[in-house]
Amino acid sequence: MNENKKTKQISFIDGGVCAPRGFLANGVHCGLRKNKSKLDLALIYSKEPCAAAAVYTQNLVFGAPIAVTKESLEDNKAQAVVCNSGVANTCSPDGMEKALAMREITAEALGIKAEDVIVASTGVIGKSLDLEPIQKAMPALAKGLSNKGSAKAAEAIMTTDTRKKEYAVEFEIEGKVCRIGAVSKGSGMICPNMATMLSFITTDVLIDDTALKSALKAAVENSFNMLSIDGDTSTNDMVSIMANGLAGNPMISQAGEAYEIFQSALKAICIKLAREMARDGEGATKLIECVIRGAKDENTAKILARSVINSALVKTAMFGEDANWGRIICAMGYAGVDLDVNRVDIAFSSAAGRVQVCQNGAALDFSEDKAAAVLAEDEIIIEADLADGDGNARAFGCDLSYDYVKINGDYRT
Repeated sequence: MNENKKTKQISFIDGGVCAPRGFLANGVHCGLRKNKSKLDLALIYSKEPCAAAAVYTQNLVFGAPIAVTKESLEDNKAQAVVCNSGVANTCSPDGMEKALAMREITAEALGIKAEDVIVASTGVIGKSLDLEPIQKAMPALAKGLSNKGSAKAAEAIMTTDTRKKEYAVEFEIEGKVCRIGAVSKGSGMICPNMATMLSFITTDVLIDDTALKSALKAAVENSFNMLSIDGDTSTNDMVSIMANGLAGNPMISQAGEAYEIFQSALKAICIKLAREMARDGEGATKLIECVIRGAKDENTAKILARSVINSALVKTAMFGEDANWGRIICAMGYAGVDLDVNRVDIAFSSAAGRVQVCQNGAALDFSEDKAAAVLAEDEIIIEADLADGDGNARAFGCDLSYDYVKINGDYRT
């Protein structure tokens, strides 16, 4: 099926994780965070049991919630997500005990099995998680579940984020209207390799767990794994998805048109979330995209795009609105893949226009004034054409500003 045709069938709608049928959500301030205006405990619940899948951080140091959720999803089933902000529950001597207890508290409030709860935490590493505020707040959190509660859940998982990230898409599969909704958090400690963030996705599509896992992995590879804020991979990263089947479409269990439509919709919402996390990077003033074209293959293009977007020198040049393309070709050169520098073209583009700065690996005469105008915009695209094949890729990131240091210099204190 033509990719453009599939994309045209997908439309963004309101509702976040509650847009799909049968999903409810809520968020409250339970007291884990000192600022009472900050929500710090989120709950997402499906009225029906779901097929479920997740992708996790590749950091060898990972939080107790990751271990508990892996255990919960051994049967590829789930019905709820609980997430706190403020404390990561990582590298704490009682971490597993607290994560398991958090799962039990949630299950009891919802009247479901503990093994059907996805557990997540985000915040400061090395601090013990206080369960008392969670236990006290859980009855009200569960009672307040609503099909209008996505915004509260999105707010409750935020840490240094400056804006909520919640989206939903609608599409059709064999005549049935289907939806996917999502909330995510992520602003700093983000680097390709699952990226450092949390994202909880819901869908009313009827799909078996094998197909669901495959679709999630493919979507993550082209979205969250192409995202970098600062080069640090976190300990608590997770993307989970629950599918309750209430859309009423025929079961999706293998590759085919229905699977392709679902995968395209899932990829679309994940890319949207990745872009918004890049835009909201800690201290960021610009959303940066690196587009690689004409690489030997797609994997080569991905490696090159990630290398450019992850370069601190490229990031600082974008903050300074400096068309220093040498930093870009340098980052491509150390990416660890074959590169014929004599065939590389580089350009910058934005709403202000496009300026080519390098051709066949050598400098071009270009207008510095035009380049400055292009780079003054808040969304910048770095384009590189390798003239070496059909491999294309796109990575998402942001500039690196003075405020990034300020935010992270006193993050814990």
